[in-house]
Amino acid sequence: MRANLGTYSIMITTHDTLLQAFRRVHHSVREALLIACEELPFEQLSGEATLAAGDTVYAIDRIAERAYLEAITQEIASLVSVVVIGEGLPAGEIVLPLGSQRSDAQWIVITDPIDGTRGLMFQKRPAWVVTGITRNRGSATSLADIEVAVQTELPLVKQYLCDEFWAIRGEGAQGERWNRMAGVSEPLTLQPSTVSEVTHGFGTVCSFFAGGREVLGKIADELSHRLLQGTDLAEARIFEDQYASTAGQLAGLFQGQDRFVIDLRPLLAPWLREHGKPLPHCCHPYDLSAKLIADEAGVVLSNPKGGQLDAPLDTETPVAWVGYANPRLREMIEPVLIDVIRDILG
Repeated sequence: MRANLGTYSIMITTHDTLLQAFRRVHHSVREALLIACEELPFEQLSGEATLAAGDTVYAIDRIAERAYLEAITQEIASLVSVVVIGEGLPAGEIVLPLGSQRSDAQWIVITDPIDGTRGLMFQKRPAWVVTGITRNRGSATSLADIEVAVQTELPLVKQYLCDEFWAIRGEGAQGERWNRMAGVSEPLTLQPSTVSEVTHGFGTVCSFFAGGREVLGKIADELSHRLLQGTDLAEARIFEDQYASTAGQLAGLFQGQDRFVIDLRPLLAPWLREHGKPLPHCCHPYDLSAKLIADEAGVVLSNPKGGQLDAPLDTETPVAWVGYANPRLREMIEPVLIDVIRDILG
């Protein structure tokens, strides 16, 4: 086996071989969680395992993490050294194969083996396994460096169709829909909404968890009021969807289901400190590890001030982000959003 390692290491350096290997990793996680959700009761899956860096880790998270690490060890780390960054890992990362040095790793992988834990463990909504892969550029490596991304749906037990999306930088985004009963897949076209108005569509200001809702709700109401001036505000014009999964929200954008998503939770920190309140649970870089798919599909992603959406590859940095389905929606919404944030948060 060792005699062939050099050849395999060369093969695993191509984007396409990385993509196919990580798709297999994701399929392993999907299979493990399907079995767990079919066989184990809600109470067992939702048992709290520990409070890890970045988030609460439940029993179902441990199943996903174990399946992910076993699969990546078999599919990739037996051939080339990688740094794996993710929620639930000791100190937030591990270098594989074990005993390897971080500085010697060829690739950095940032992942959330299950984004949308709470929805899946109670069988309310699907979750996602997401992965972004980039060459190891040392401590300065960031989300902007991601070269390959994969996002795979973790379906409900009653759900027989589930989606998978992937992208290689500069080559566009692709997808497939898997029929797990028939064992066949068919191509999916990723098409963000081309509509240039917000009325009668979904647009969300994220407020999943307790903490800061009075401010987030005020921002959401004021944004809607300013965007909908001249319309009958007594009628429902903009619909919200509080899907507690960043990957699920991005999928909604690049599949044409949502017009915009706004996650401002980290911006609340000064106001909350001033009022003696804790910061709510925030989005982290691993939640956005597959954002390249949205980028390549044509979704416009930015930070709330309109600049580039970027973050270090870690498990703790709180990330605020905004996604627009198309450039015309960004032109309409972004200046208003910036004004609303300034007026309410200062």
